[in-house]
Amino acid sequence: MLARARDFGLVCGTLPPGPLNAITDVAGLRVGHRTIREGDVLTGFTAILPHEGDLFREKLRGGVEVINGFGKSAGLMQLAELGQIETPILLGNTLSVGTGFNALVTRALAANPEIGRKTGTVNPLVLECNDGWLSDIRARTLSEADAFAALDAASDGPVAEGAVGAGAGMSAFGFKGGIGSASRLLTLDGRSYTLGVLVLANFGRPGDLVLPDGSRPAPPRGKEPGTERGSVIIVLATDIPMETRQLTRVARRCGAGLAWLGAFWGNGSGDIALAFTTAGRIAHDEKADLVPLAALNENRIDLPFRAAAEATQEAVLNAMLAAPATTGRDGHWRPSLADALRRAD
Repeated sequence: MLARARDFGLVCGTLPPGPLNAITDVAGLRVGHRTIREGDVLTGFTAILPHEGDLFREKLRGGVEVINGFGKSAGLMQLAELGQIETPILLGNTLSVGTGFNALVTRALAANPEIGRKTGTVNPLVLECNDGWLSDIRARTLSEADAFAALDAASDGPVAEGAVGAGAGMSAFGFKGGIGSASRLLTLDGRSYTLGVLVLANFGRPGDLVLPDGSRPAPPRGKEPGTERGSVIIVLATDIPMETRQLTRVARRCGAGLAWLGAFWGNGSGDIALAFTTAGRIAHDEKADLVPLAALNENRIDLPFRAAAEATQEAVLNAMLAAPATTGRDGHWRPSLADALRRAD
């Protein structure tokens, strides 16, 4: 079984995790991967399906925080403007954004014949990190079929972490990075709510990593430059009713979790946090002029702020600890954080 942060006694914050300690603790949410390991290619897609229905017909409220904008994602401009999510979310590598976009459009058109005819177009959400250190990104291996495979593999159980899906070729703080997840439980008005995070961790300078116990494990010195040239994508889901503005505020606090780990959001890093709530779907064909909206009391928002930071910190550690030492393109190598911690013991 792959290691996670708590297996090493690394506890992030004070709020309790959900049963799976993963984004899939948010009811109805599913995650799937398509992983490719072929010679110098280590890459893949990761799909996040916020609910089991048709997202174009039943949209969700969302928000986005661009912490540092060195990235090539698709769909964020309309999300920031309208505050609505209407497709699954695909994560991949930098040169696969167009492929993921096409795959999501293909699925949306098949399910909704009126798109582009009797109604508007669709806004696919595709986010990326550059896996080119370990993988031959120029090969442009990922296809629409790979995106469909990730979407079709989505399930609501434990999230596969580490070097899977979009995380196959990613690095973090000089170690092997990848996909990680974590969750937190919150009580509001006497009822339990869930906030979950999934990260694609590909950021951080070697030597900058700080663990919750204060230790600073560093990888063996490599031949790559010491500048920050990676990225991190954070997808946050919750069942707490919130306005889009509140979701953007909560997404912004994911940056605190990155900072606790030692990241400073360098010039060459694309650091993006996307947040959505599964509470209160938005009908595409809503007929009413005025619609009801339940929202969090702003004076209680510190609780999801804390949950976002804690879950982000732990999700990144889970990504790194689940990822094995990996040799990729041209012999480039990333050590395993789990191996480094075991040796330190």
